Amino acid sequence: MNTNAEATGKTPEQPPHPLLHSYYDDEAGRHRFLRRIFDETAADYDRIERVLALGSGPWYRRMALQRAGLASGQHMLDVGIGTGLVAREALTILGGQGRVVGVDPSPGMMGQVDLPGVELLPGRAEALPCADAAFDFVCMGYALRHVGDVAAAFAEFRRVLRPGGRVLVLEISKPASAAATWLLKAYMRALVPLISRAIGCRRDSARLWRYYWDTIEACIPPPRILAALQEAGFTQVQRHVELGIFSEYTATRPQE
Repeated sequence: MNTNAEATGKTPEQPPHPLLHSYYDDEAGRHRFLRRIFDETAADYDRIERVLALGSGPWYRRMALQRAGLASGQHMLDVGIGTGLVAREALTILGGQGRVVGVDPSPGMMGQVDLPGVELLPGRAEALPCADAAFDFVCMGYALRHVGDVAAAFAEFRRVLRPGGRVLVLEISKPASAAATWLLKAYMRALVPLISRAIGCRRDSARLWRYYWDTIEACIPPPRILAALQEAGFTQVQRHVELGIFSEYTATRPQE
């Protein structure tokens, strides 16, 4: 028997993880939860990230962008730009002739972006407010776990990329070993909230980082993410891993 998706010819939805009922009970609740918690914690976000990454975040993001092929003069779309951590490093690579556009559903997060020349647009990965074939490079930094439909997001990435354009999806993946998984879970669900309170952050900031771990633990595995990129029509689909947890998914929109 055909499924509804097969009957309509539509790609079935691919959520990055099941509903997490300790935070919300349905898709509408997920949207409300994410909008509220990102808006309310935006002012703390960069401060916590600097402490947790021990100052290495900018270097790593810059290296990941270069590994993926970002080059001077290109036009880049940063999906889920947040406070602009990835976009800031992209600007150092692109130079004065490049262009960065950022899309995010959280006005609070975008309100923290202080990057002259970066155009900010409200929107979601599954319905980007951008023209077809407008960018040489599309990046999403640690936001795939927060979309509603991975397949729809990747289809949009392909749509807004020019033929030959590159996509980079940065994510934190659950470690392969049980011991490493336990350590990362303890770090993100226990230690990080303590750190956030110690440096005077809002209570919801601690909850956000606990939520981060819960989405990492429940997220679809890397092979499914790679398959979803291939199913969206990308080629040269690859995954590079740093320190066993930092995944860099790259792919190319084929020439047509």
